[in-house]
Amino acid sequence: MPAPLDPERLRLRATRDRTEHWRRWGPYVSERQWGTVREDYSADGDAWNYLKHEQARSRAYRWGEDGIAGFCDDRQLLCLSLALWNGKDPMLKERLFGLTNEQGNHGEDVKELYYYLDAIPSHAYGLMRYKLTQAAYPYQLLLDENARRKGHGEREFELIDTGLFDEDRYFDVDIEYAKAAQEDILMRVTVHNCGSETAPIHILPQAYFRNIWSWSDDVARPHMSEQLRGEVQGEHDVLGRFALSFEKPDRLLFCDNDTNVAKIFGGAGTAGYFKDGINDFVVDGRTDAVNPASRGTKVAGLYRRDVPAGGSVTVHVRLCIGTDVTAGFADFDAVMELRKAEADGFYAVLQENITDADTRLVQRQALAGMLWSKQFYCYDVAEWLDGDPRQPKPPEARKHGRNIAWRHLSAADIISMPDKWEYPWFAAWDLSFHCIGLALVDPDFAKRQLLLLCEVWMMHPNGELPAYEWAFGDVNPPVQAWAALHLYDLDKRWNAGIGDVEFLERIFQKLLMNFTWWVNRKDARGLNIFEGGFLGLDNIGLFDRSKPLPGGGYIEQSDGTAWMAMYCLNMFHIAVELGQHDKAYDDMASKFFDHFLHIASAMTGRGGEGSGLWDGTDNFYYDQLCLPDGSVQPLRIRSMVGLIPLFAVAVVDGEDLRKLPGLLERMAYFHEQRSDLALLVSRWNAPGADGRHLLSLARQFRMVKLLERMLDESEFLSPHGVRALSRAYGDEPCVFELEGTRYEVKYLPAESTIGMFGGNSNWRGPVWMPVNLLLVESLRRFHNYYGPSLTVEAPTGSGVQLTLDEVADDLSRRLIGLFLRDKDGQRPVFGDNAKLQNDPYFRDLVLFHEYFDGDTGRGLGASHQTGWTGLVASLIDQLASKPPPS
Repeated sequence: MPAPLDPERLRLRATRDRTEHWRRWGPYVSERQWGTVREDYSADGDAWNYLKHEQARSRAYRWGEDGIAGFCDDRQLLCLSLALWNGKDPMLKERLFGLTNEQGNHGEDVKELYYYLDAIPSHAYGLMRYKLTQAAYPYQLLLDENARRKGHGEREFELIDTGLFDEDRYFDVDIEYAKAAQEDILMRVTVHNCGSETAPIHILPQAYFRNIWSWSDDVARPHMSEQLRGEVQGEHDVLGRFALSFEKPDRLLFCDNDTNVAKIFGGAGTAGYFKDGINDFVVDGRTDAVNPASRGTKVAGLYRRDVPAGGSVTVHVRLCIGTDVTAGFADFDAVMELRKAEADGFYAVLQENITDADTRLVQRQALAGMLWSKQFYCYDVAEWLDGDPRQPKPPEARKHGRNIAWRHLSAADIISMPDKWEYPWFAAWDLSFHCIGLALVDPDFAKRQLLLLCEVWMMHPNGELPAYEWAFGDVNPPVQAWAALHLYDLDKRWNAGIGDVEFLERIFQKLLMNFTWWVNRKDARGLNIFEGGFLGLDNIGLFDRSKPLPGGGYIEQSDGTAWMAMYCLNMFHIAVELGQHDKAYDDMASKFFDHFLHIASAMTGRGGEGSGLWDGTDNFYYDQLCLPDGSVQPLRIRSMVGLIPLFAVAVVDGEDLRKLPGLLERMAYFHEQRSDLALLVSRWNAPGADGRHLLSLARQFRMVKLLERMLDESEFLSPHGVRALSRAYGDEPCVFELEGTRYEVKYLPAESTIGMFGGNSNWRGPVWMPVNLLLVESLRRFHNYYGPSLTVEAPTGSGVQLTLDEVADDLSRRLIGLFLRDKDGQRPVFGDNAKLQNDPYFRDLVLFHEYFDGDTGRGLGASHQTGWTGLVASLIDQLASKPPPS
């Protein structure tokens, strides 16, 4: 008999069956709402400067809320979060501070130290740690020093670099949430003084309604008020009645989550107790800023405490929905400890095959980060464009600006974010990768996330998927079908070989529309060569591929075309799988098989019109610049663009193919009548290991040649994964001249030295986790066909021969090793920072950066990009799940 399910998995089962709703409350509050497109009502579309950080404490948001360690319901009607004051800062620490795109040395960047340490998918338990300096927070120093470094290729100047943590004069603030029941929320704040002297702190756990009443006359204002000391009763039209209890506060402070009009816009304004009232009371001593009647739409419990050196203080808060009596605190700690123990039990099952404690720590923190990075995302584009009844009309320029073709988009959903500060908005291809990591702990949620962007309120009527709010019409790599297959296969692994056919069919039908959009919109000449543009790789090329190109030409993209070949094969593979249950999918499998062969033809020789994107001299794939005079110039840059064709690989079981007679007939036709196309791709007609069939854009010769480059340590292979650009361009940049202008690409292993895409990411040398994961999976697919008979030299020039599966294992270990302590006890992700590497209060707090130094592995870019760097959890699982060698 199977082992009984642990309490967390029972909660997830009940939620899936809709008998209980454990996900209704969670960490769904953004860490930055200011500076977002949603809140931008300017004429020029300058979101960063329309609503700035310094205004955020005084100005009500239109579309969402932000806060430190925020927790809310799935409609974000009522939020919990934490505010802190060290007695020296010019404002409460209510939200995380960071630099805008223009202020940062390399683009926008959060300037705080915080860590997601634990979470389970029902959000019945979660733990986050925030580090608060005891000295005044250095707002101006961070601005000035990063401005000084701007444009010089220097490192970002971070909070840890200010010296404020050198003598441990800071607080570790642990914020824990637990659920006694589905809507009985416990919040525990523990403040530990890491310094050598007693230090004062103000702790302010707070609750506030999202302001949805200021924009329309149709919405009633909710309310809450203090009934007994520390006991709040509240009522909301949707939530109903609730009780909020603060254990033994000094007092409660009430104001309203409304804009302080006089402060923000000038003039006399109106009387009231505004959003910044609690801040003004605590920091400025303004007793008139809070409501003496102890009622409002925002409340904080005030705890003034002196924390002894090495000591701690703890604060308890409890929120109970649907009752007019408080639950009290008698069972508070017992419930909290029970949920912690259940979290341990949940991960014990997940990690039962992982023997190394440090690897377990890294995987658990990676998954915690992914679970904490969910966000309630609300944005109705039509309302945003047209304006609200109770507010001034938007400027006329708005009708001709950003996202005007997306009026249908109306989101109010819980969505996995790349990063709730730097990227507090969904991104289509990021989200597909998030689903891979999330599927390890919550496959039901992961599948719904993948379907979400294809819903009618998100997908464009023409079939395009929304990219991200800065430009919904931009183009991301189409990896959704790959992700769907991954989730389906994971289901089969965990459910005795039974996959979720209903999910696979739903996503296939929706992606059919998206595939058609790609074919119709991104293939300029109808030759199955795709442009795509940006495709998420920021500054990897000579030109900004999302803008008009010099000379008026266009680029036929190796990566754009390879992504489409990959899309074709994944749709083909899904159709074959669905065809085992419904013969109607036989025709669809044939359709995608045909389309794949024509893309392969185009990449090889463009239907007889040219040499294609494969360079037979360099044995590499390159983009081609097509100019108005009809000339074509290859852009000979050895970058990830040329390795992406390896992703276009599928291996299917021969027995599955034999159940699809129409597909077999079509395959036979190509084999017998169109050998010119059939011979362009790998071995689909010849069974390999265990009777499997291979469809691959790169035949064996080309695949091996690409791997020679990829596994060359002087080019792509670093100790920590595959670089996005060949290291060969470190001393000799790649140079291209066009119409008298010189363009060049130089190997940059770390920070970007150019401002393309704001300069806040760099594809000219660092290691990026998502494409590395795809390389690992492609290698495993090739191995599933070729088996142990095919080996390659790895690293190139080493004399060591490895199977492709062994190469995948080696690459996985390099990527996982970014976060693990090495033989000297150092984590590469921390770089040369001795404090992070060695200090007991830092060394086991792992950050999952956006990308990594191509030489050293030091973390770069967004520090909490758990969204796709959390994929390391999947790599760890893959290695741990492999059977031991026979």
